[in-house]
Amino acid sequence: MRKIKTLKMWIEKCAEVEDAVGEVEVGFDFVKEGVLTEDELDALYADALDKIEKLELRNMLRREEDKLSAIMKINSGAGGTESQDWASMLMRMYLRWCEKHGYKTAIQHMVDGDEAGIKSVTIGIEGDFAYGYLKSENGVHRLVRVSPYNAQGKRMTSFASVFVSPMVDDTIEIVLDPARISWDTFRSGGAGGQNVNKVESGVRVRYQYKDPYTGEEEEILVENTETRDQPKNRENALRNLKSILYNKELEHRREEQRKIEDSKKKIEWGSQIRSYVFDDRRVKDHRTGHQTSNVGAVMDGDIDNFIKAYLMEFSTDE
Repeated sequence: MRKIKTLKMWIEKCAEVEDAVGEVEVGFDFVKEGVLTEDELDALYADALDKIEKLELRNMLRREEDKLSAIMKINSGAGGTESQDWASMLMRMYLRWCEKHGYKTAIQHMVDGDEAGIKSVTIGIEGDFAYGYLKSENGVHRLVRVSPYNAQGKRMTSFASVFVSPMVDDTIEIVLDPARISWDTFRSGGAGGQNVNKVESGVRVRYQYKDPYTGEEEEILVENTETRDQPKNRENALRNLKSILYNKELEHRREEQRKIEDSKKKIEWGSQIRSYVFDDRRVKDHRTGHQTSNVGAVMDGDIDNFIKAYLMEFSTDE
């Protein structure tokens, strides 16, 4: 059924493109006959071009994991309140993007900042090809602005990292060793109903992961406070853990294609993938060179052109 659904989508989208192109072709004759204005023909052309570009973009997402939903984690960098505010701005930007594209989102865990913003947040993003589109956002995002939290009104630079992994579903089997799992429970913080801060509904799973390829060991920590129901939070935490393990396996599979990963740059301070310079009204992606002066639109979730530029340049290398 999944395969049928995918094929049906391609057939329908190709038919839409064919119809749109046909309307443009017929439109030329209609303009000559005075039935259609040139402005109306321009609108038909723009619509056909938009449909072709969207289909072309979807065609870039051919990897097995591209079609999956996604889990996004945003962490504020060094810089205190300013970087924590920047992390919350990025969270809003991605939530707005998801809203525009019809993706369902859920805040799975969030740690508020000391004075403003957030220290970290984990967001579940459900919908077809969510990971395929958002994998382009992996990396460090740099903000340059006159900080409202600086008494001298100085221009400040802040960093926040974004990590996106595919959300595993029931078609992907990830084996967890029960002997390596341990659980903690804690009281959820923040606003909410009467259960908040009274019932230990928050869960924390620790997994002692051993890399099957290198033998190296590390502790993977996942927290979930998404609901007031502890069993549901445990289920969500396990799903997130499986997503992390699946992503690790993907990284091993891509080891021989590390060139593309190098072009993304590692998630380290100072190796930003994109800069947002508010004073100069400029947002620039350092991997593709794509930039825009419409900073407000970008912060409202208009990042499709950045995603497209990344996929068009790098997807064939993956």
